[in-house]
Amino acid sequence: MTVKIRFFARFRELLGTDIVTDVAAGTMFTHLILTIAQKNSAGYAAIFDENGTFHEFVILMQNGRRIEIADAAKTQVADGDEIAVFPPVAGG
Repeated sequence: MTVKIRFFARFRELLGTDIVTDVAAGTMFTHLILTIAQKNSAGYAAIFDENGTFHEFVILMQNGRRIEIADAAKTQVADGDEIAVFPPVAGG
């Protein structure tokens, strides 16, 4: 299966964007992001705490729909999914 991960703002600076990767069937959302984020220690620390849990301010989306952090560990990714990971959003 192939999925696309897009990181935004500060996360993009640390991890890149438009990452296309192959994943095994049954891969969970959290595991996918952990695997990608572990390639850069600063990127990992920006998204996850020391226990490997998403920071509460991280915004997760799967195919344009918001995924709650509490649901990410039990949400499977599917072939062709577009995953988006955002830092907190502020406007002005």
